[in-house]
Amino acid sequence: MIPYVLHVALLISVCLLFYKLLLQKETFYRLNRMVLVFCLALSFTLPLIPVPQQWAFRESPVAADVTPTQPLVSFEQNVAGQKQAAIKATIASNISASVKANIKADAASSLKAASPAVVKANTPLTTNVTSPSIIKNTTPTVSPTPLLQRVVKWMFYLYWIGVAAFGLNLLLQIIVLLFQAYTRPYIRDGRFRIIELSGDKAPCSFGNNIFINPEKYDWDTYSQILLHEKIHIQQGHSFDILIAELVLVLQWFNPFAWLYRSEVENNLEFLTDDAVLEHKEVERASYQLSLLKVSAPHLSLGITTNYNQSLLKRRIVMMNAKKSNIHIMWKYFFLVPLLGILACALNDPAAYSQVTKAKAHSSNHGHWSNHEGTEGSWFATIKTDRIRIEFRSDSDEHNWSSSSDFKVSEFSSLPRNQKGDFTLTREAGTILFNGKFDGNQGYGHYKFTADPKFKAFLAQHGITDLEDGDDFAFFVININKDYVVMLENSGYKNLSKNDLISMGALKVDEAYIHFWRENGYPNLTANELVSGKALGITPEYISEIRKAGYNHLSFDQLESFKATGVNAKFISGLRGTNTKTGKPGKVVSDNMPAEDVVSVKALNVDANYINSLQKAGYSDIPLNELTSMKAVGVTPEYIQGLSLAGYKNIPPNDLVSMKSVGVTPAYIKSLAAIGYKNIPAEELVSMKAVGVSPEFVAHLKSSGYGNISANDLVSMKSVGASPDFAKGFANLGYKNIPANELVSMKAVGVTPEFAESFRAAGYKNIPLNDLVSLKSLGVTPDFAKSYESVGYKNIPLNELTSLKALGITPEYIKSFQDAGYKDTPINEFSGVKSMGVTPEFIDGFKKIGYNNISLNEATSLKAMGITPDYVSKMRDKGFKSNDLNKYIELKNAFGEE
Repeated sequence: MIPYVLHVALLISVCLLFYKLLLQKETFYRLNRMVLVFCLALSFTLPLIPVPQQWAFRESPVAADVTPTQPLVSFEQNVAGQKQAAIKATIASNISASVKANIKADAASSLKAASPAVVKANTPLTTNVTSPSIIKNTTPTVSPTPLLQRVVKWMFYLYWIGVAAFGLNLLLQIIVLLFQAYTRPYIRDGRFRIIELSGDKAPCSFGNNIFINPEKYDWDTYSQILLHEKIHIQQGHSFDILIAELVLVLQWFNPFAWLYRSEVENNLEFLTDDAVLEHKEVERASYQLSLLKVSAPHLSLGITTNYNQSLLKRRIVMMNAKKSNIHIMWKYFFLVPLLGILACALNDPAAYSQVTKAKAHSSNHGHWSNHEGTEGSWFATIKTDRIRIEFRSDSDEHNWSSSSDFKVSEFSSLPRNQKGDFTLTREAGTILFNGKFDGNQGYGHYKFTADPKFKAFLAQHGITDLEDGDDFAFFVININKDYVVMLENSGYKNLSKNDLISMGALKVDEAYIHFWRENGYPNLTANELVSGKALGITPEYISEIRKAGYNHLSFDQLESFKATGVNAKFISGLRGTNTKTGKPGKVVSDNMPAEDVVSVKALNVDANYINSLQKAGYSDIPLNELTSMKAVGVTPEYIQGLSLAGYKNIPPNDLVSMKSVGVTPAYIKSLAAIGYKNIPAEELVSMKAVGVSPEFVAHLKSSGYGNISANDLVSMKSVGASPDFAKGFANLGYKNIPANELVSMKAVGVTPEFAESFRAAGYKNIPLNDLVSLKSLGVTPDFAKSYESVGYKNIPLNELTSLKALGITPEYIKSFQDAGYKDTPINEFSGVKSMGVTPEFIDGFKKIGYNNISLNEATSLKAMGITPDYVSKMRDKGFKSNDLNKYIELKNAFGEE
């Protein structure tokens, strides 16, 4: 299993690449925001969700039940098969890292089941294990070497040290911000707290706090900064930033996580810029100029949303970019199958969730007790000079059986036609058989007794973690003292019991170790030796691969080659060699990296497939496109079908897109039959992806929507803008609504009930575009009616949208009326609100003797940064005036001092 943290890192990386390749340049900023946050959440939760076994690319580690009489393959074949399956199942992620099958513990448990079988060291071992209580899973596990354990341990400590360090940094940033927010002077503006900074620092916001030095900016710039930061607060952008920062705490080692955090922040800036420019009083050129004016060398803390960023050029480009067409919404739909494929490739199969329960259920009998393994019944058949013996348990509770072959000469004697005793002794212990043979068939009872001296010898050589049944395993595979000493002399000291059992079971001898060293692999671990032996890597195979051009493969790469079946013939086929004549053809890939060779083989991209594509007109296809075509099932037959339908010479990428969404020749012909001919491939993909069908088009035509472009069809289908939706507006006088307006109405949620509610409130004959604007901003008749409580009726629609956009509420207006500002035109509150003027701000001047300040004067004072504290300070220095305009002139001339 891929460790959880690395699994999360991989998902974050894939999501980032998906975003940058497909979504980064689109102007659906709100949707991009949801996608970015959703992908972060899914990256942490998806690895925890098991996938159904039939969808999983990985093998389930829960084995099927096996009956006592069911024959199984040999241990070596079983291990090799599992190794191959493991490599193919994880080829999509990182073959060289995850391909290693963990086989040693499986070797130990399997051989415990076979312990009643007795063989000599020079006797070939063929052990068939059928004990369901012993075979717990089909994925072998490895007992890591002490060095690997130490490395993993220190990596574990290093990871948590990083988490602690970055977590502390995040906590300190929050403390610093809160300290500044509640110790510095501030102005309350509704829900916003405007914190006045000093010095040359960039404006920013966090929570409901805006941090700004008002003395640095002119009135227009200051107004736009406040509006910008208020939108950050209103839309809750601090939440996104905090989520991204928390992800960095847990994924500090992942460079893609840092890039992801930047994309989250960048998209929030694009979203805010877009919202600012929706205000009619904000000119695009003026706002872009203010971005250039606001430059501060001291960057704000990382957890804030900043007005001034280093991506000014990108922000201006995105502000001037053409709005994305809704027909490209199909791009977002690709995220679902992409994550689904990753889950199927990387997540545990559903059956894996049963492993814990299975282990708990068998915890009382997971190891062999003396009764289970050391005693039972035997049944034998003599064939020439060999005996095949089947061992069976006498216990009804723990049923098992296993079979092994022995030489007749190994036994002390064989009782014929009458019961008798005979034995087989090895260094690990002795089996006492009781029974008889009738002709070539025999049966009886057996009992195994371990030799304590052999156990003491193993303890002297560092093998002390023995459990019940391990003696049987040593006996069955005939591990002796000489074998242990040979391994130590070959450099394999301090082996675990599983290392020893696995190496002994697969006959890893001195000659085999020497063969690897002669071929340039002097430092293989015990696990690698076992893997190589199980896969059948021989000197001949290494020589074959080297002659094919791969002279410097690592053991992992060589292991992957063997496990996936890569040989010289396959490599030759990739290079375009005619395997029948031996004559070289056109080179497809001359120096393909080893990892790519394995990927191509795992996906079964062979010479036949490449040649078939060449015959279909596709030569010199890049490897990534070739594997994509194979993965989604692009075949010459599929290409030929598209060609007959009029789609010739389609680029490989378009072929992959068409095949992946299910564009077929039949689908193309069905569209042509209703008038949609020669549709570009990319539009066909969009139509199929959102579900545009001939029936859908026919329904539109029957409702008066004929001759609609393919793009409009995609837009209507994707948002659900149907003729039935349009009919709902007919009774309100909205007939023959154009397709593009229908899409906009449906996209933002304009309904007949919504339009009727405004008509009932006195707003009649509202243009469709205005309905879309009202709905998108959340303006309702109840919103308009709420202002009647403060004396404003029949407010024009454009004023309503401004009030909503700026957050001017009846409560805000009421606070000024209570302060004496009655009968103020409602449009004046737009300037007051945008500058952050509050009754408390005006009251501060009243306390120092300035009464009857008009709202226009208050707005000017606020814009210039003239506060009651500033006036008091200047008075203390000897500058006294009853005209507040003098203080404005003073500040313009001399600044703060």
